[in-house]
Amino acid sequence: MSNNMPTAVEEDQGALDKPEKTEENVREKFQRIQQNSSQPTIDDEQLQLAAAYVSDAQYNRNIQFETSPQAIRFYKLYNHWSTQGITYFFVLVDLLLGLFEDPAVYLLPIWVTSTVEFICLLIFTVRLLHFSKITPTKVFWKDAKNICVIVSILLTLMDMIVYLALTETGYFVVRWSRILRPLFCVNFTESRQLRRAFRNIRNTLPEITYVFVLFMFSVAVFSLMALKLFAKRKLTTGEGAPYFSNYLDVFFNLYVLVTTANSPDVMMPAYEISWAYSIFFVIFIILNTYVFMSLFLAVVYNDYKKHLKNEVRKLVYMKHRKMIEAFNILKMKHGTEFVVVDSHWRQLVKLVAPEIPSSHRELLWRVSDDEQKGFVGRECFIRLADLLNIQIVQMKERVHPLEKCMPNIYNSAVSQFIRRIVKHQGFRYAYDVIIVINAIFIGGDETNPLISKAEWVFLALYLVEILLKLFAYEPRAFFAKSQFWNWFDTLIIVAALLGTIVNTTLKSSGGYSSQQVLDIVFILRVLRLIRIVDSFQRFRVLLNTLVNLIPTMLTYAGLVMVVYYIFAIVGMEAFKGRVRFYGANSSDPAAKYCGNPALKGSQFAALRYCKNNFNNIISAFILLIELTVVNQWHVLATGFVKVTHLTARIFFVIFHIMVVIILINIFIAFVLEAFFVEHSLARSAVETAVEKKIQELGMGDCMDHPAGNLVEVMETNENDLGNTDDTDLKSRLRFRIASIRYKTVDALLQHMFEEELKPEDEIPTLEEIDNLSPDDYTSKQPTFNSLA
Repeated sequence: MSNNMPTAVEEDQGALDKPEKTEENVREKFQRIQQNSSQPTIDDEQLQLAAAYVSDAQYNRNIQFETSPQAIRFYKLYNHWSTQGITYFFVLVDLLLGLFEDPAVYLLPIWVTSTVEFICLLIFTVRLLHFSKITPTKVFWKDAKNICVIVSILLTLMDMIVYLALTETGYFVVRWSRILRPLFCVNFTESRQLRRAFRNIRNTLPEITYVFVLFMFSVAVFSLMALKLFAKRKLTTGEGAPYFSNYLDVFFNLYVLVTTANSPDVMMPAYEISWAYSIFFVIFIILNTYVFMSLFLAVVYNDYKKHLKNEVRKLVYMKHRKMIEAFNILKMKHGTEFVVVDSHWRQLVKLVAPEIPSSHRELLWRVSDDEQKGFVGRECFIRLADLLNIQIVQMKERVHPLEKCMPNIYNSAVSQFIRRIVKHQGFRYAYDVIIVINAIFIGGDETNPLISKAEWVFLALYLVEILLKLFAYEPRAFFAKSQFWNWFDTLIIVAALLGTIVNTTLKSSGGYSSQQVLDIVFILRVLRLIRIVDSFQRFRVLLNTLVNLIPTMLTYAGLVMVVYYIFAIVGMEAFKGRVRFYGANSSDPAAKYCGNPALKGSQFAALRYCKNNFNNIISAFILLIELTVVNQWHVLATGFVKVTHLTARIFFVIFHIMVVIILINIFIAFVLEAFFVEHSLARSAVETAVEKKIQELGMGDCMDHPAGNLVEVMETNENDLGNTDDTDLKSRLRFRIASIRYKTVDALLQHMFEEELKPEDEIPTLEEIDNLSPDDYTSKQPTFNSLA
């Protein structure tokens, strides 16, 4: 900041009020507070403790930490982005070691991978010791995730020593501890979202088990009936194998039929004999594929919602409890009530969110202290965590560069007419039509000269569009951080221009006839169709849901990766080298049966599935994805059964149950809940209060697209908003709440529960919050109950 900036509270107040009134207002406010308060100024240690509580509430951290000054410093370091980044980095390195261990994508010496893994374990140990310094001893040893990490480290070290010793003496040994690596990803404190997803699965399993047992009983009964119906008729499959002659084979084939992967193949031998046999299969499909699978989803969804609400309730209670603890540290007696004065509030916010500029901080204070009393009560203080989480876009009015250089030309009647056209909705609709016509041309034959020439026309039109928008809007407003579609369109058009120039240059130089560059250009053009979809309100709601799903989808992606990694390690140990791929154009006779005589004449080899193997972790992951998709999964499973043993089916069936039946259904339940929440909730009360205050101050601009010359800004030494020649900052500074599409589903769910939580409600203690169960809660308002 500049040297002549207002200081302390005057600095913040000056961001929104006129300078000549600021000092007087602040002085009167402090005189009023000093008259009503006899408490001394709060010391730095208390302020740091309060900041730790507020930070925990803001980021939904549920960590019981020691309150000594040293523990607070350790806790702040523990939550710092750098220490968390180091932990994540070494967790990733530990997982990636699978690429370089036998069976490997690129094999490294054992001593190299063992050394790297030992370093990772050392970092995990240091991180765990760091955590033990900030939590009470009893709490640390009662925490299951800490025990899990300690046991995993000890078991991994033991396995490493045994593996190195036996390998050096020439013995074959299995590195079983590799399946423990994902546990480090799950059990460190930073992975609370991942742990919550696992808890949802664990809590849902009891209810699923009852349905699953009934489902398996149904398949077993139908298998017995099928064996009696078809075994004595000596039927054969298309491959010439006996048809339904063995109970275990019948059970497996009917289980596969539930997934529809072998339909109608499994029915055809019986159907060829008589159409009446199809009745058996139709009844089986209706009961097991449609009824039981739908029942699975219903049970998962109902149980998932119940436990999700309990998790969200715990988060909300924990957040309120942490804010109450912070309030109790900072509170001062004012008349008959306890309050937090503005000087302490501002110091606290600077500690918790130092990146927030003074004008933004002043806006938050105005929302908290709506009546400008100079202090806030408990209820208003508790809202601080939510205020800090609201994304407020701060903008500043700028003059267009052309208006500075050529004011007469830029403000002429012709210029104003062009700008009105560009800002009109009709301009966007016209280019939407052009994009659709361009997509139709792209679908044609690119070798046609007419289409080739038309591409240059479309490219020219797109360049004109960008130039006209840059003429109508201030460039920094057009390329503001939140203007996603402007960046999207510009990058695609520039990339398409460069690709077209490169393709034309290569062709004119001779010797280049490939269409690869042009194909990439066409693909980039087609992506602009996405913008048209966003133009329609109905489609935008769906896109909003997808955007809101992304953060939690990443959590579930991590969950799937953990499960995949465990199954990939087990699969590599069990099936490595059993199936070999010789290359697409290999002339080796063994390539026809994937290098294993047991696969001669099999459907696995006939379909050229040789590359679907467990010979390295990348191939294993791809194979597991194919199994998740379900189509032909029984062919893949049968292939590995042929090269090993019949019991190999257990591996593939367990994977199907874990991923397809449980994980996928839980993810579907989450998507359903997110969609309902997206439609049922509007802005929260805190957001409404912020938006109202922005409008009261006359500093609002709630449009999602750049209007005029408003530019998003941050206060820095180079861009000082608090000290300019203009005495009325209100004429240049604007705020708006970021679009609701950037909210996470977790935030919406918390808002849903907070709507039911009354200020006078008693907040449970930390221990009581940890022990809350779904059965302890009864909805008080129809909002939450309607989704139950």
